[in-house]
Amino acid sequence: MPGGGAGFANILEQAQKMQAAMLAAQQELAEARVKGSAGGGLVTATVNGGGELVDLEIKREAVDPDDTETLADLVLAAVRDATTNAHKLAQQKLSAATGGLAGALGGIGGLGPAGPGAGLPGLPGGAPGLPGLG
Repeated sequence: MPGGGAGFANILEQAQKMQAAMLAAQQELAEARVKGSAGGGLVTATVNGGGELVDLEIKREAVDPDDTETLADLVLAAVRDATTNAHKLAQQKLSAATGGLAGALGGIGGLGPAGPGAGLPGLPGGAPGLPGLG
């Protein structure tokens, strides 16, 4: 099989480049801050790229001592919105790092039918080495 070794070397080189791109994407996600809001901006949640809540802003107008249930609902909605945005960012970064291969193979690292981040340690389901829910 002439040239077979060269083909394997090329595949190995591509795999190493993809691995480096994945590590870079994971680092970017670990440092990313993603916002989500509810109630027309009355509550704003900020999560990191791993989906971990890092900040929560509640405007004074959202606070009614006689209706804490609505405030709780707004907080939950804002956190869910931020987490959804973080999942989308993770999917974009990891898909870019794999050259779209993640989707083509039905979910490298959990990006696929099971949803962004599923099966990746550290993301809500998360990427290797990322802090977060996992």
